Amino acid sequence: MMRWFVLAISLICLASNTCLADPIDFVHDVRPILQKHCYECHAGDVRKSGLRLDVRSEAFKGGELYGESILAGKPEESPLWQFIADEDADLQMPPEGPTPTSEEVAMLRRWIEQGAVWPDGVDEVELADPTNHWSFRPIEDTTVPQVIRTDWPQNAIDQFVLARLEAQNLSPSKAASRADWLRRVSFDLVGLPPTQKEWEAFKNDDSEGAYQRVVDRLLASPRYGERWAQHWLDVVRFADTHGFEVNTERPNAWPYRDYVIEALNQDVPYDQFIREQLAGDTMNADAATGFLVTASVLLSGQIGKDEASKRLARQDSIDEIVTNIGTSFLGMTIHCARCHNHKFDPISQRDYYEMQAFVSGVEYQDRKFEIPLGDMQRDQRKRWSQRRSELHLQIATVAPLADSTAPRPMVNSYENIDRFTPVRTQQVRFQVQATNRYEPCIDELEIFNVEGVNVALAEQGAKLSSSGNNVSPNRHELRLINDGNYGNSSTWMSNEVGGGWVTVEFAQPQLIEQVVWGRDRLGKFSDRLAMEYVIEVRDEKGAWKSVANSANRHPFDPQKNSHTPVDIDSLAENKQSHVRQLIHEKDELTRKLSQLANSRAVFAGTFREPDEIRILGRGSPEMPKERVSPSVPDLFGATTLPQDSNEQQRRLALADWIVSENNPLTARVMANRIWQGHFGLGLVETSNDFGHNGVPPSHPELLDWLSAEFMRSGWSLKHMHRLLVLSSTYRQASSFNQAAAEIDTDNRLLWRYPPQRLMGEVIRDSILAINENLNLEMGGPGFSLFDKRGGLSGFSPVKSFDKDGLRRMIYSHRVRRERDPVFGAFDCPDYGQSTPRRRESTTSIQALNLFNSRFVIDQSRVFADLLKDQHTDTPQQIEEAYQRVLMRPPTPQEQTEAISLVDQYGLASLCRVLFNSNEFLFIR
Repeated sequence: MMRWFVLAISLICLASNTCLADPIDFVHDVRPILQKHCYECHAGDVRKSGLRLDVRSEAFKGGELYGESILAGKPEESPLWQFIADEDADLQMPPEGPTPTSEEVAMLRRWIEQGAVWPDGVDEVELADPTNHWSFRPIEDTTVPQVIRTDWPQNAIDQFVLARLEAQNLSPSKAASRADWLRRVSFDLVGLPPTQKEWEAFKNDDSEGAYQRVVDRLLASPRYGERWAQHWLDVVRFADTHGFEVNTERPNAWPYRDYVIEALNQDVPYDQFIREQLAGDTMNADAATGFLVTASVLLSGQIGKDEASKRLARQDSIDEIVTNIGTSFLGMTIHCARCHNHKFDPISQRDYYEMQAFVSGVEYQDRKFEIPLGDMQRDQRKRWSQRRSELHLQIATVAPLADSTAPRPMVNSYENIDRFTPVRTQQVRFQVQATNRYEPCIDELEIFNVEGVNVALAEQGAKLSSSGNNVSPNRHELRLINDGNYGNSSTWMSNEVGGGWVTVEFAQPQLIEQVVWGRDRLGKFSDRLAMEYVIEVRDEKGAWKSVANSANRHPFDPQKNSHTPVDIDSLAENKQSHVRQLIHEKDELTRKLSQLANSRAVFAGTFREPDEIRILGRGSPEMPKERVSPSVPDLFGATTLPQDSNEQQRRLALADWIVSENNPLTARVMANRIWQGHFGLGLVETSNDFGHNGVPPSHPELLDWLSAEFMRSGWSLKHMHRLLVLSSTYRQASSFNQAAAEIDTDNRLLWRYPPQRLMGEVIRDSILAINENLNLEMGGPGFSLFDKRGGLSGFSPVKSFDKDGLRRMIYSHRVRRERDPVFGAFDCPDYGQSTPRRRESTTSIQALNLFNSRFVIDQSRVFADLLKDQHTDTPQQIEEAYQRVLMRPPTPQEQTEAISLVDQYGLASLCRVLFNSNEFLFIR
């Protein structure tokens, strides 16, 4: 209800020509009212609801809730006057303190009616231009500074660092020893300690370019991609579960992790790396779009069935994508403008929702895609296939030959082995004569020569023909029968009920002895199984000759049908365990090969018609306002697309803007991340926030030079690594200097190399590498750290590992909110939030885990056994242990104490002590 006296006075004023004619003076008449009733909550640093009334531009812009607070000439539509004059307003103002008098209310009304004149130069304060922030300015072509000491710099980096040191009358530290530098650069670039052989080679190499050769070797190693992928996955919050309360497994998230490793190893230019992650579906890099959906997300069963809950869940999922893009690529907290204008940076609510519009057609789910295998996957597939062939031959020795009088195991939907006397041919025909139901299906037809090679594979040059097949998009096509993939989704299906044939023609004649086939090697389906069949080869005259058939197999029995192609129970007892072990290993390889396939499922972005995006009042989907088009924040200029732009155009336009040389953030942010990876702290300490709330760079000119050099190099990360690790700045010793510390306590001027503790993953990998127990198999599904791979709670840790569990830790199955029980104590993230930089805590749990965990005890014993195999006497074993763990021999005192320890508690105890030592755990 409007105060009657306010209305009365207002009407009197309206009726009075004299009242209207008198101009209102803002300084004399209006500002005192605002100071008295408004400034306590809406001036200076106190800006409740984002409203500030002591600066003209801010006052007219309004706050977070109601837009413009003052509309010149329209007092009834101006929230400022409404909330003061109307007792029933949503926000009665002021909430506390003296109520404005009727004269004051009338004065504000008259001022607004007369045009709300607020003269220039009368603001309480003068605001700095928020767009004139150091990170928003163009990258400058910085001049390399001159320095007094000219014998120290190796490259421009050193000149920038030395110039700052000299300005403070500081000097850099002496160079680190060769051993310290080699250990440092090895951990930095590949996350593993140098081997004794590598150390000896470097120690004895006095020729020019010795350091360069070490760096080139490390950057060429596939271990480099594994090491640096960890940094990136921390930033983008990658995990193998969905998060939230249920934390369901994402079984097909890992291809994105493998994509990142492969891209880094191939030194994919960073601008292309970004494009592929935003629009990889247009660039034959589908797995890269896993970036778009790395964050936690609610699944359909976790979302309320009402429409309001669905709208909120959709908003949350799009917000996660904008968050990832903003923090990862731009170092900006754009997502803070979801509910109101950004409190620190010049990012409006409109800017935020215009960014949403770029990705409003992205969904979260598994999808199939065709992908050419990278070098890593091809090598891995070859190794797995060769090993699987070896296992076939070993298992086949306990299976009767196809032409034997003894019956073979029953026809099996999982896998069947038909062996025969070796025969030379160039064509093999598999002819189905009857099935247990419907048209026959075969997921993979494998034909092995006497060398154990599957010569039926398409990559071996084999060609196919068939009697016909039931084709559906990417399913049941003839090409799927020899693509190396297993399972129902990769099968050939005949178009003839109960029959059909497939012929495989080799690139050249082969001496073959075995055919292996199955209806569904993953064991989900047992219908459409070929019950009666004949396997034929074509001789030199073109005639077909049978080499195996189903006649002497047991009849099909659904109750007894199993995945085991051998009747193990019929074997001698001393063979059963061995055969079961072989079959288990072969089954695991079958599973892995099915997941490492040209046609692959991946949890990644899927794309549809974009949602209509509107600005949301207070960030609520139930308060929609005007519709917006895809556009970058006004701060960065005009990159706006029409509202009817299709989904793909939107993501491509966004990627093009992010990698544009006119965007000053992208190169700066990544150059800073690379620096942080080598020195522990970025030139900008807040590497995910380059905005007003972040920390300014310690060396702004150096950061700009590095950013420009990054772009000049063609966005090459490996080029940047070389620059940094070959600099004198990086080569410094880490010894402490009290005088320098009094001037620069935090070593931000880099008067020494900053010591750093190894990451938890690196500690684990290094222990395994030192005792030669590290499994270097790359790629594929992750190994389990817990007894389950997703769920509500109660994750019991796996305590002992073998085979897959001894791979590098980046290949572990990452469960959100569950850190590794041993090495998670070393500040591993929980994968729920972006972790741009690992903090380095020191806790008693770290020492207890490294000394008492089953993993470290087991690996210490393995290390001790290795040392005993190499040396028979204790002093030599101790010296070898020190050399491997610390890259130096023990001192005489250490040798004496170690001998006493070994004599009393055993060599494994010494190994545990060395793994616990700070000298091992820290890079210096």
